[in-house]
Amino acid sequence: MSLSEPDRELVVAELGREPTPAEAALFENLWSEHCAYRSSRPLLSAFDSEGERVVVGPGDDAAVVEVGDGTYITMGIESHNHPSFVDPYDGAATGVGGIVRDTLSMGAYPIALADSLYFGEFDREHSRYLLEGVVEGISDYGNSIGVPTVAGSAAFHPDYEGNPLVNVACVGLLDDERLVTADAKEPGNKLVLVGNATGRDGLGGASFASEDLSEDAETEDRPAVQVGDPYTEKLLIEASEALLDRDLVEAARDLGAAGLGGASSEMVAKGGLGAEIRLEDVLQREPNMNALEILLAESQERMCYEVRPENVDAVKRVAEKYDLGCSVIGEVTEGNYVCTFEGETVVDVGAEFLGDGAPMNDLPAEEPTQPERDLPDVDLESAVEAVVGHPNTASKRWIYRQYDHEVQVRTATGPGDDAAVLALREAEAGLAISSGAEPNWTTVAPYEGARAVALENATNLAAKGATPLAAVDCLNGGNPEKPDVYGGFKGIVDGLADMCRDLGAPVVGGNVSLYNDSPSGPIPPTPTLAMTGTKEGYDAPPAGLSGEGTLLVVGDDGGNRLGGSEYLAQAGGTDRFPALPENPREVVETLADVADDEATLAVHDVSHGGLAVALAEMVTEDAGADVSVESVAALFAETPGRAVVETTDPDAVRAAFDDVAPVAEIGRADGSGALALSVGGESVRYDAAEIAALRDVLARELD
Repeated sequence: MSLSEPDRELVVAELGREPTPAEAALFENLWSEHCAYRSSRPLLSAFDSEGERVVVGPGDDAAVVEVGDGTYITMGIESHNHPSFVDPYDGAATGVGGIVRDTLSMGAYPIALADSLYFGEFDREHSRYLLEGVVEGISDYGNSIGVPTVAGSAAFHPDYEGNPLVNVACVGLLDDERLVTADAKEPGNKLVLVGNATGRDGLGGASFASEDLSEDAETEDRPAVQVGDPYTEKLLIEASEALLDRDLVEAARDLGAAGLGGASSEMVAKGGLGAEIRLEDVLQREPNMNALEILLAESQERMCYEVRPENVDAVKRVAEKYDLGCSVIGEVTEGNYVCTFEGETVVDVGAEFLGDGAPMNDLPAEEPTQPERDLPDVDLESAVEAVVGHPNTASKRWIYRQYDHEVQVRTATGPGDDAAVLALREAEAGLAISSGAEPNWTTVAPYEGARAVALENATNLAAKGATPLAAVDCLNGGNPEKPDVYGGFKGIVDGLADMCRDLGAPVVGGNVSLYNDSPSGPIPPTPTLAMTGTKEGYDAPPAGLSGEGTLLVVGDDGGNRLGGSEYLAQAGGTDRFPALPENPREVVETLADVADDEATLAVHDVSHGGLAVALAEMVTEDAGADVSVESVAALFAETPGRAVVETTDPDAVRAAFDDVAPVAEIGRADGSGALALSVGGESVRYDAAEIAALRDVLARELD
């Protein structure tokens, strides 16, 4: 990409002259969709981001939320979609590295990762190639830096064939005395780069992420993909802790999109200040680098710190201890953002204009419509096996078994459950984490589907006895210049915002990724949500049956509509999206209370694949169930806000949900180790081994 003519005219009018090549490239990157959110920012005011526990909201490298008295967590999320198509291993790995450094920027120590992944149809060879590369990149990087990957999701949909999505969230931990923000504090303070030396990798990464993928992207765009070094990242994590221990940092920013130019200009702009930077003082690992390359390279594992002059030598000693590069590249000023290279001024612009001067796009949007009901006629056995055995609803153990989810010894409930639960001993609390989206839902009904994504994540937390604390989102869409695509994107923004507001979960930060479009067409509008919740202690009910209780389904069935369901995706047909409850916060809070009741033996949310998949996932070798439901629609509808509860006191559950949501008794758990299902006049039975064989499709095909 190059700076558009209208943008160039704005820059010339502001500067009173033509921009230098370095300035033009800087504006091109920082005014790109990836950095400036030109098509999405007008919509993002729909989100509520304030709350009594919100310490730092949107606009910084990560959000900060209070968990307990003086104990904070950070929350951030990032997309690395285009890079992961071009180079799945490095694209995914550097996505992990970037979101971890965003966490460090706030003064926090990273304690958990969650990855939500979206690929084309699983039976396509290219989809499997991307899946294997992405998972290997995430696992190699996350495992090497000692941060557990505890939650996430994976979905397969034909419209991701030409453009997969890799969305990674990170949670960090800090106390009120270690909080750092990204706004420069005082003229005269030094700007110090710590970490890896700067090379030519990742040049133009921000602008690359702001255009559709071309047919030859895998070869032509490879130079825009960064290359990560997790071992340097681990050293940077520990060095960051040492700098904070000694109170040596005034402000911090990760070098991500647009590299040094992006990080340093944003830092001083947020403080209402300027900078003077000497680009030749940047530590370089390649010869003969020019000013533009030094300014915009997105080499990984680098941090920019604002440091008081008297503390510079101490920062250098910390960097030396951890074998990290350290260079004083300039200072904070009261003037413009100025960069020189070997005595020549190559950039001289107002930092605020550079960061916030991009005009917003006013784009037309077409309102999506929902289909009418046209259901297929499928026999029960075929339907159960098609849905339970599909990669979308099948076990994701092949993915998460490659992640170290126990490092740091906080993981009380790990991946494979409704939500992860971490032990926050500092606050004597449990922190639950859920992350994901469902493209089938938002393809059929962007607004209602996005509301359902938020409700499902909240229900996941509640199934572990936690209530929502806050959320961050990664809003993925196709080319916004297409009215139908922008209409779907607007729908997911409004739907996510409305349901999070209804749940009392402020959306404290996030990321937007547009132009996820390719010769194969646009991706489904995909609102990945990472939500955290809290609870007393960190014990949680299992998702697996005990074999000793009554089985109840709590929550409204939404009219058993099948729109957006895996059942219709496999069997054909159409339907409207399910109706969602009018009191979602009350439903979630009641479920959390029931989950923590001593009479509750197991809890599992009902969502992807409906009741059929929820029950199949609950069966173990030692515990099964005998269940009866009224219809195929009741078995496969995916209305979120529901859960299966195994309890020894069903009357107490009914009393808890009185005037909150319906409660239906569907059968009993037993010691059979099998699932017996009666639906209308048909019956099927599968033992634990048969269910495992159906659900093990990823491992069977990829190992």
